[in-house]
Amino acid sequence: MLTVAFVMLAEVLIFVPSIARFREDYLLLRLEKAQIASLALLATDGMLSAELEAELLSNAGVYNVVLWRDQIRQLILSSPMTEEISATYDLRMATPLHLMRDALVVLVDSQDHAVRIIGNPVQDAGSLIEVTMPTAPLRRAMLDYGFRILVLSALISAVTAALLFFAVRRLLVQPIGRVVRHMSAYAEAPEDARRVIAPTSGVVELRNAEEALQSLQTQMTGVLRQKERLAQLGSAVAKISHDLRNILTTAQLFADRIERSADPAVARIAPKLVGSITRAVSLCESTLAFGKAEEPPPRLSRLALRPLIEEVIEAEALGERPGVACLIDVPVGLNLRADPEQLYRVLANLMRNAMQAIEATGKEGVIEVSGGETDGEWWIKVGDTGPGLPPRARDHLFTAFQGGARKGGSGLGLAIAFELVRGHGGRLELIRSDEAGTEFMIHLPKTDGLAVTFGEKH
Repeated sequence: MLTVAFVMLAEVLIFVPSIARFREDYLLLRLEKAQIASLALLATDGMLSAELEAELLSNAGVYNVVLWRDQIRQLILSSPMTEEISATYDLRMATPLHLMRDALVVLVDSQDHAVRIIGNPVQDAGSLIEVTMPTAPLRRAMLDYGFRILVLSALISAVTAALLFFAVRRLLVQPIGRVVRHMSAYAEAPEDARRVIAPTSGVVELRNAEEALQSLQTQMTGVLRQKERLAQLGSAVAKISHDLRNILTTAQLFADRIERSADPAVARIAPKLVGSITRAVSLCESTLAFGKAEEPPPRLSRLALRPLIEEVIEAEALGERPGVACLIDVPVGLNLRADPEQLYRVLANLMRNAMQAIEATGKEGVIEVSGGETDGEWWIKVGDTGPGLPPRARDHLFTAFQGGARKGGSGLGLAIAFELVRGHGGRLELIRSDEAGTEFMIHLPKTDGLAVTFGEKH
């Protein structure tokens, strides 16, 4: 349909010049026939009957004929006219623009008028020839010509559209359909390498698209296989961690009893044993938590930040650690919207890491938790006066099993905290880590879109 429309539009653009040319040829033919009729009269020295003269004028399609010969204007043939001359057209000085304008005037005006036409005689039979003629026959001839042009244009456009349709279908639509079928088949079983598309299109752009799709499918299949193997490995690790945690819990109970031994050597070794077992149990629990398919969506509600921080300090016994002081710089009335359980876990991970960093130095230190809000978000800052993070930990800070800052650490705490904050639509970032200590910042947005996303009821 677009092809037909475009071809017809092109035909319209050439129709006006074409119809103007047809009108000019029609008028020149009338002048030529009128000249022949006048020459027939001159050849007989005017000895023609009135009937024959009327027949000559009728064949020429004019009312009368005037010849200019030897500077004399002669009325050669004439017949009665029912109306006055409405316009005069001189074909000797007509420009293409004038011809097109006059042609459109004839097409638009459906009334029959008498017009005077002036032109040059053929074969130099005088200086000019002048005829008077009706416009109705001219308009009928122009309409007939225009109709034939329209029919021919429609036929050409239909044939062109059909050829283009089959060409586009053969060169574009069928290859695109093949790509779509391959994509659908691949989506059903993306791990099946046999369903990866093989580029065959002869069109350069489509072949490039097929090659790009082939590369994407090949990479996706490889990633899915790797994910499947990692999932199987993770499942095995989770089972091992579960059983190992049970074993270590039992060992922890016996270690607690050993710690109360009266033997000085045993009492000296027992705390280290208890600490090692505690760290092993913590690693198993973190591995099991991280091994879940995904964290549940946060159940957002309004909560007071300061009591939640105090709860974390009390539960982790951070205020009872020798050499570790906890400071809270949070306005009493600061409330924010978050999942209490998940935010508790985030703060506990960050504050536990801060405590472990301070204890690793063997010196006294401070953990400071501050909070506030802006027009668009709430923020929580957790800082410590520890030794700062090593370069390796900074490079893979929120990557599981790679971002551990202390010896024996797994890095799961920061990875889990990062995912939990991201689930709130916020972000967790490291804003400082140097010799003076480390600071993390939690950003939680205030936008209403989060409430809609996670189904909070107002």
